[in-house]
Amino acid sequence: MQSPDTNYSYFCPCPRGLEAALADELNEIAQHAGPAANLKVHNQVPGGVHCSGTLLAAYQMNLHSRIASRVLLRMGHGSYKNENDIYDLTLAQAWEDWFKVSHTIRVDLTAVKSPLRSLEFSTLKIKDAICDRFLDQFKLRPSVNTRTPDMRIAGFVDAHNFTVYLDTSGEALFKRGWREETGDAPLRENLAAGLLRTAGWKPGVPLFDPMCGSGTILAEAAQIIAGVPPGARRRFAFEKFSNFDADAWFAIKGDFKPNPIPTTPTLFGSDISGDMVELTRKNLVRAGVHFEVPLKQIEAQEIKPPVDAEGKPLVGIILSNPPYGERIGVRGDRALPTEELFAQFFSAFSSTLKQRFAGWSVFLFSADLGLPKLMRLKEARKTPFFNGALECRLFRFDMVAGYNRREEAKPVPRDSED
Repeated sequence: MQSPDTNYSYFCPCPRGLEAALADELNEIAQHAGPAANLKVHNQVPGGVHCSGTLLAAYQMNLHSRIASRVLLRMGHGSYKNENDIYDLTLAQAWEDWFKVSHTIRVDLTAVKSPLRSLEFSTLKIKDAICDRFLDQFKLRPSVNTRTPDMRIAGFVDAHNFTVYLDTSGEALFKRGWREETGDAPLRENLAAGLLRTAGWKPGVPLFDPMCGSGTILAEAAQIIAGVPPGARRRFAFEKFSNFDADAWFAIKGDFKPNPIPTTPTLFGSDISGDMVELTRKNLVRAGVHFEVPLKQIEAQEIKPPVDAEGKPLVGIILSNPPYGERIGVRGDRALPTEELFAQFFSAFSSTLKQRFAGWSVFLFSADLGLPKLMRLKEARKTPFFNGALECRLFRFDMVAGYNRREEAKPVPRDSED
């Protein structure tokens, strides 16, 4: 059995494009985790961040990281030439120190520039090695459960090296435990959290999502305002580890104190779909949000800036993931082809932003790399991300004072940019 002071190597995968944001977040977690966790952040690589610490560091990262997809504990690492080398390295690890033969397992293998002929065969070799290790010692083999396993084992191979990890998270970390219903193709929670950080949003800054869908961006922002850790409402695989320290875990979970409930709204949302507005309202309640988040059913091209308690327009950040299809609508134009409807919508939405949202920073997350042309705006910045395998951009548009006067004086040609 391992000592509580033993340090381990971890890898925290994340959506591609969010590596720097994740490293910043892990450094913040390290500052508050205390010396017993000994959490240290190391190098960023495409798709994640390497770090190290005790098992308490894994508890802290799982509870507090909004951007990581998982927290993987490195069990073994070495060079390989074929599947037998992968089997031998996996067999050499002391899996019995971490979980029981009665626990079900699942194995996943990721490869980058690997010469292996079959990933399925190599995955099978990893599974066989773990099962053979238990069989040799206990005359029993753990069962495989690909849907709801107790333990997930992750392998990674590149051209020369193989690394095998034990997943401390279980279900992916973007599954916060509150979402029961979603709209079409919902934004994952950890990607939404990364977009908020990349946009520079912080509690107190007005945030408006005019195409809120199922409310993922608003729910993430609301939990940050409330001080609710993203992992507060779910369970983790490490709770089934043989060396799980329940007292330390309960102390870590009980250590955070929710922030005071804000008295003035700073989060605002709207959507063309009344069903989506109602779904956002339900999801906010499930996410443990106990303060007002004003929501409206309205077309995005009809929005106006939210106002403060005295009725004065606020200035802040718009952050949205524009949808496709049915929820891109221009009233009375359902007969238009989708592409023309799409162009007409963004033209109208852009005019609304320019005329009504002077001083706001507008961030739109989209897989349509031609979005600035549709908006007839020059982006101030574009940050590349991947939503799964889909290449996307977070476009920033700064709405400067004077757009509205230029708009009224001289309409912008459809194919030009401001």
